[in-house]
Amino acid sequence: MIGESVLDQCLKHVLLEKILVINRKPTDLKHPKLEEIILADLSNMSQEKEKLQGYDACFFCIGVSSTGMNEETYTKLTYTLTLNFATLLSQINSSMTFCYVSGAGTDSTEKGKSMWARVKGKTENELMKLPFKQVYNFRPSALIPYLQVKPNQTYQSVKYLKWLFVLLRPIFPNYIVWLSDFGKAMINSVLYGYKNQVLESKDIFKLANETTSN
Repeated sequence: MIGESVLDQCLKHVLLEKILVINRKPTDLKHPKLEEIILADLSNMSQEKEKLQGYDACFFCIGVSSTGMNEETYTKLTYTLTLNFATLLSQINSSMTFCYVSGAGTDSTEKGKSMWARVKGKTENELMKLPFKQVYNFRPSALIPYLQVKPNQTYQSVKYLKWLFVLLRPIFPNYIVWLSDFGKAMINSVLYGYKNQVLESKDIFKLANETTSN
């Protein structure tokens, strides 16, 4: 859901010339800007090194729920997969900006009681050590979908709460973000930069409305 929304905003943005999607399944989208790499195993990108060159940014939107997982499995699918991919990209193009989708409540100390928060915190911390031009960790609290949510998507239950999030957003503007704004914020982090490497929902909203005049 997040990845599709970010892709939608990228395709609409006039300043983005070329977009490469790396996915397990085809998007079924046709657009002159869009190219795709389909891989069943996303942990092995080394064979695609030539196709990864020349890009200014990576919007890493891959993620899994920790529900029902032990720490070892969740770490492999969250920390290991992300760091292996990011390390390869940093070796190919150190002038790239890397944007990572984390989550509100992520534990930067890596010592808290919440397993998922520790793993996400460790992932963020290690990403910021890589030799990229810049790394931004996005920590949204609640996201309002605007595209159709497919039955097999992780965030399917969000569509049933959309009406509630829409009603609550004027009351909690620093916590609830439209997914369209989330995508715009990722793009703007590359175009204009941001003062913080860790972005909470209020930062995401602010960055989504950033302009060249600032």
